[in-house]
Amino acid sequence: MSEPSDEMIELWSRVFQMAREGQMETLAAYVDAGIAVNLTNDRGDTLVMLAAYYGHAETVKALLDRGADPNRLNDRGQSPLAGAVFKSDPEVVKALLAGGADPAAGTPSAVDTARMFGNTELLTLLQP
Repeated sequence: MSEPSDEMIELWSRVFQMAREGQMETLAAYVDAGIAVNLTNDRGDTLVMLAAYYGHAETVKALLDRGADPNRLNDRGQSPLAGAVFKSDPEVVKALLAGGADPAAGTPSAVDTARMFGNTELLTLLQP
């Protein structure tokens, strides 16, 4: 496989920034136009991971609606759901759970993260 062009690297960089900033409509348009919904950066973070970590529930929902994998772990073994629990964001947690996120995925898992920080509200959401 050939190395990506400078233009593609620049485009991917902009797309990851859109996920961080919660630019849902623009990001959704790029995915609809062919950007891979499970695109990962150099740390293995997906678009949904970045949107979740930065607290953008609507962007998370839009990506999940387009087939994003809610359980794709980054290079450190972290799940988007564990990131949302770490950031204590119930709306993102709910969006990920509705999209099929597994509370036991990753290291530490979302459940372990909620326990570690004593977050009983999120722990309740994570229990079946």
